[in-house]
Amino acid sequence: MSEVAKFFAEVANNIERQGKDKDVQALSRIWLREITPYRYAYNFTWMGRPVIQFPQDMIALQELIWQCKPDAVIEVGVAHGGMLIYYASLLELLGGHRLVVGVDIEIRHHNRIEIERHPMSSRIRLIESSSVIPETAALVRNVIGNTRNILVILDSNHTHEHVLAELRLYSSLVGKNNYIVVMDTLIDDMPESFFRDRPWGPGNNPKTAIASFFEENQRFAVDSNIDAKLLISAAPGGYLKCIED
Repeated sequence: MSEVAKFFAEVANNIERQGKDKDVQALSRIWLREITPYRYAYNFTWMGRPVIQFPQDMIALQELIWQCKPDAVIEVGVAHGGMLIYYASLLELLGGHRLVVGVDIEIRHHNRIEIERHPMSSRIRLIESSSVIPETAALVRNVIGNTRNILVILDSNHTHEHVLAELRLYSSLVGKNNYIVVMDTLIDDMPESFFRDRPWGPGNNPKTAIASFFEENQRFAVDSNIDAKLLISAAPGGYLKCIED
C-alpha cells in the first residue's frame, strides 16, 4: 500500500470510529443546539458574499463537486447569493461550460445586483419563480440541457410539504452517483421554541420530508459516511446519493 493510500485508509478508519461514537455525536448535537440562537451560520462569507452556511458543510459540498464533477449545480434558495458564488468558483476551477442555477421565489433586488456584478457571475443563472411548480423545473432543465450529472441543493422553505414537493420535482434531474443535499434537517433535533416565528419546526421540516420521500422513491439513500465525517452539520441525514438510474 502506498503512503497516500495509507493516509486515506487511516482517515477512513477515523471517520468510521467517529460514526460509532455516541458521546461525540451527542456533544455535536449539544453544540449545534447552543450555537443556533446566535445564528452562527451567518458569520461567514465567500468572495465577499454572505453564505449562511456551516463551513463543515461547505467543505463536504466541495468534496462532492470534486468527486462528481457536475455539469451543473442547482441551488433552490438564493438568499444573499454567497453559496451560488461558492459553487461557481469551484466550477470555474473545474473548467468547461459548467453552470450554477439559483432558484428562488423572490430574489431581492440588492442581492441580484451583487450577484450579477460579481466576477463569478458568468457561470450563474437566476430563476425567480416558485420552486415547487413544474414550470420552474422545466425552466431549470432548459438551462442545464439533458445532462443528469447534476448536484442539487435544497435550502429554501423548510416545511415538510415544501421540501417533499421539491424532492419530487428535482430528483428526476439527478443521475446515478450524484447527490441531492437537503439542508437544515437539524431542525428536527432542535427545541420547538427556536422556531416560534417560523412555519417549520420539529416534526415538520426537511428531515421528515426525506422520510416521506424515501417511502415513495428508492433511487436515493443517505450517505451516512458524510454524517460520520462532519459531526457538525446543518444537514445530518440530508446528503442523499442517487444509487439507481
